Amino acid sequence: MADLKEPLLQPPRSSSSSNPNPRDSSSRPSASGRPLFQGLDFLGLKKRGQGLRSWIRVDSLGDSQIMEIDKFTIMRRCDLPARDLRLLDPLFVYPSTILGREKAIVVNLEQIRCIITADEVLLLNSLDNYVLQYVVELQRRLREGGEPGTARRGGFNYEDVYPHNTSPDYLPFEFRALEMALEAACTFLDAQAAELEIEAYPLLDELTSKISTLNLERVRRLKSRLVALTRRVQKVRDEIEQLMDDDGDMAEMYLTEKKRRLESSFYGDQSVGYSCASGPGLSMSAPVSPVSSPPETRKLEKSLSIARSRHESMKSSDSMTDNIEELEMLLEAYFVVIDCTLNKLTSLKEYIDDTEDFINIQLDNVRNQLIQFELLLTTATFVVAIFGVVAGIFGMNFPISLFEQPKAFKWVIIITGICGLIIFCSFLWFFRYRRLMPL
Repeated sequence: MADLKEPLLQPPRSSSSSNPNPRDSSSRPSASGRPLFQGLDFLGLKKRGQGLRSWIRVDSLGDSQIMEIDKFTIMRRCDLPARDLRLLDPLFVYPSTILGREKAIVVNLEQIRCIITADEVLLLNSLDNYVLQYVVELQRRLREGGEPGTARRGGFNYEDVYPHNTSPDYLPFEFRALEMALEAACTFLDAQAAELEIEAYPLLDELTSKISTLNLERVRRLKSRLVALTRRVQKVRDEIEQLMDDDGDMAEMYLTEKKRRLESSFYGDQSVGYSCASGPGLSMSAPVSPVSSPPETRKLEKSLSIARSRHESMKSSDSMTDNIEELEMLLEAYFVVIDCTLNKLTSLKEYIDDTEDFINIQLDNVRNQLIQFELLLTTATFVVAIFGVVAGIFGMNFPISLFEQPKAFKWVIIITGICGLIIFCSFLWFFRYRRLMPL
């Protein structure tokens, strides 16, 4: 035991004998004489621990590149928490979400999962056709928007409506990228709704003409797809509606304006500092001490700062009001599109419900006919049972003088048949009188 405790209870090393280079700690021998962490690949561990992923970056000029970035670099670059990046993880299925943060917009709309900043768009690199179409279309619009004389989109000139804007496209970069994401999501959902309509209506018409187990199973699968697609469309619609109802969230999404105000306030503070430092009798490079500054200078600087902050707040509030209106118009346009898709699915669901009601009516009608037929069979069975009663009576082993008559059997059959027919007709009249059967 003493031999085992001796290496663990070594005296602490002096500061003069400590290793000055912390990088050599991995090669320092341990108590057993072997180097610590020998044989471990630190570069490989670091690379595996980072969780590098391939991202497609599209800047404001329309140029794209593929980058390998880890999760923490994305968090620092876009100033996002880890829970927002989980929305972009393709391994998890999250509902459609649009989140406005301080420096970025997190978009999770169907196949489009991206991070939009004031200068770039970051998408997870994917071979999905809709993602590639989004990148190509965004590049095309950004490059066309940057060229002079290309401000017409869809035959409409925005320069005539917004003559005060010098940019060909009046929307900032983040709104144009968001518009493309909304357009891609709405187009994808509308295409799926149209495909479902093309498949549904002939199948439902076939089911009404021929009710079979195969057709019922196909309609059941179709209705399951319809419910899932309706839920996704409803989520996108609710997300857009929630953004339109909250002015604070819409103002938070205006990244270009926030970046411009941040830069202007930064350069304004620097210019004020330089102007105060370069006063009469002071050097430009010498720092100004707040203790040694005269009270008049401090009061003047404070009043200028308050006036500048009020002016900036008024300008920002006016610009935010205008920008909120622009973003609200953008969201309202795609809200109408997604609402139209939802109306298509709702109409299809109502048609399926009507078909189900029609089939249930048909089945109820067949069931009623079977009940009526069973009632007729029961009545006929009762009439036939009368013959069994007569046969049982005459089959008794006792002498009857009627047996000696040669035509007695024929008259017994005739009288019994007439009585049975009268009883059967009486039942039919009763059923008709009670409206139990459509006779």
